[in-house]
Amino acid sequence: MTGQTVECVPNFSEGRDREKIRKIADSIACIPGITVRDISSGEAANRTVITFTGNPEAVCEAAFNAVRTAAGLIDMRLHKGTHPRIGATDVLPLIPVCGISLEECAMLARRLAERIFTELGIPCYCYEASAFIPERKRLEVCRKGEYESLAEKIADPELRPDFSPASFTETAAKAGATVVGARNFLIAVNFNLDTESAGLASEIAKDVRESGRTVTGADGRKTRIPGTLRGCKAIGWYIDEYGIAQVSMNITDSDAVPLHRAFTEVCRAAERRGAKVTGTEIIGLLPRKCLLDAGRYFLSSAGPAGAAPADTDDWTLLETAVKAMNLDELRPFDIRSRLI
Repeated sequence: MTGQTVECVPNFSEGRDREKIRKIADSIACIPGITVRDISSGEAANRTVITFTGNPEAVCEAAFNAVRTAAGLIDMRLHKGTHPRIGATDVLPLIPVCGISLEECAMLARRLAERIFTELGIPCYCYEASAFIPERKRLEVCRKGEYESLAEKIADPELRPDFSPASFTETAAKAGATVVGARNFLIAVNFNLDTESAGLASEIAKDVRESGRTVTGADGRKTRIPGTLRGCKAIGWYIDEYGIAQVSMNITDSDAVPLHRAFTEVCRAAERRGAKVTGTEIIGLLPRKCLLDAGRYFLSSAGPAGAAPADTDDWTLLETAVKAMNLDELRPFDIRSRLI
């Protein structure tokens, strides 16, 4: 691949209306040079993730189109869903793929956020590498209180978005705010459990996520007990459309925590609490290397020599990973279209 390529993975708060999703996707795909790579929707989360790639200028234009279209179709005053959200286009990250640096993507993200506010009137936070305020590097800080707290945050000069009106406008009331940023590749994954208990899923999430849990001692002092997976964020929830609970996780550094390690650690945490991981759901795209590494790991674990044969072909490794983590449990996982 030559030239500059950027990936964009906007998360839209509406996931139940197929016609709305189609219109947003069309507004992205109509930009020359853009390839829509994946569309993943969740009924209970009421959320759709659209992944697309292209050169930097085309990606920014397509992202702007998507935000404008979503703002016209989604009314946050009526929106409900299990996933945290703050706006119609909730999160809009730019991700360097080829020939462009994270720092360059951060500059593009800041300009995009300013344009979204200037031309559309939609408040924008800048997060991760594009953050103006260090604390706002974390998505959960920008999204704290979700849409329901946005009016209060806009009224407070210290809490209002980086690009924001001074008061809660009609546009902000309908479209909410958008969190725009630049980050390296993130793996969004849900681990399916053999239980309907969101509470149990939440406890498993706390066992493994970096932030862990906070406990209060007999003396009233609060202590944070970190989880086992560095750089991982996780929550537990119940998904009505599947009739199961899931541990929903973002792996922010797949070099430090490969997908197969996250899978095996959630399996261990679930077993300690009397539950079982039955399968894995990938949201959006997955780096090819992650699945190849997982295939090597699972072949090594199963083999008597403790290592995958050196001449194992890539397709065998990929299929091994899909089977071992049961990526097909909820819907077919197409290896050819889901890897980047």
